Amino acid sequence: MGSYDQKKSEISRIYIIADTHFGDDDIRLYEERPFPDTETMDNEMIRRWNEVVGEQDRVYHLGDFCSQGEARCHELLSQLNGHKYLVIGNHDHYLTPQKWRELGFEECYDLPVILKQFFILSHEPLYVCRSMPYANLFGHVHNMPTYRSVSSRSACVSVERLDYTPVLLETLRDRMREKEKKNG
Repeated sequence: MGSYDQKKSEISRIYIIADTHFGDDDIRLYEERPFPDTETMDNEMIRRWNEVVGEQDRVYHLGDFCSQGEARCHELLSQLNGHKYLVIGNHDHYLTPQKWRELGFEECYDLPVILKQFFILSHEPLYVCRSMPYANLFGHVHNMPTYRSVSSRSACVSVERLDYTPVLLETLRDRMREKEKKNG
């Protein structure tokens, strides 16, 4: 029988993240990201990603990955652990879904995706309420205060709200359940 570490490495976990904007100095400045330059920002986000995501894990990136050209996108994707899936954001449309797949995403979606028959993964926030049988995970709004980080039916997964690190789907689910308990 294999060791615990071997078994652990065989278990696939699901992570979510959005709005990395690798290499985008305008976003770094506009969102007041805590990095002195884009090289430091990119390297730190890569480090944090790989610190939590294993090779067999899945990562759903909910848009605005990188707009620094095909070569840079391929380079970044090859450095990031896990099986990566992209829900196209407004800054990702400069490449086709096929091109994103060629660069390293396993799949690329133009439309929202339903995951585990409950989570709607989208780049921009969607309308959901407590009586709906779904929850929305989204990016796009970064730190905009009009959107809560977590409610009983939604969570913003922009990197600024996640300490620039992919978050486990289970963690988001637990945070949403806590909000549901509090709101009764």
